[in-house]
Amino acid sequence: MKHSLVLIYACISLLLFFHSSLSCQLIHQTCKRIADNDPNVSYNLCVMSLESNPMSASASLEELGVIAVELALSNATYINWYISNKLLQEKGFDPYAEACLKDCHELYSDAIPELKDVLDDFRDKDYYKANIELSAAMEASTTCEDGYKERKEV
Repeated sequence: MKHSLVLIYACISLLLFFHSSLSCQLIHQTCKRIADNDPNVSYNLCVMSLESNPMSASASLEELGVIAVELALSNATYINWYISNKLLQEKGFDPYAEACLKDCHELYSDAIPELKDVLDDFRDKDYYKANIELSAAMEASTTCEDGYKERKEV
């Protein structure tokens, strides 16, 4: 969970600073720069994630930013749905694990509207605000996983 959201955050952070159309090499060049500068980002996962959207082949850097945010939103929405289903359908969780799941559900529930705001910010070309809101949204995965790490046997 964390690595895919960290990847998307790193992509968007870099994309926020460059605003021009480039060739289809843009995805590879961008992912290489990000992976070279962040040990948590896999070049292959970055490329595969962005290329999963057919629009990315001819996208500008700004459009790749929107694609990356849409991927993050889709991922956060799915994770939130998955956690919700786990809490509703499965009983007998260890109290610590159940508390972690509830915390994660709340964190991802908060991240979803933040990511929608980031999309609005991109459309308004308010990259500064988008970066701030994106940073806040990306904390969901980190904080969620940190909760589990506090007790290693979970």
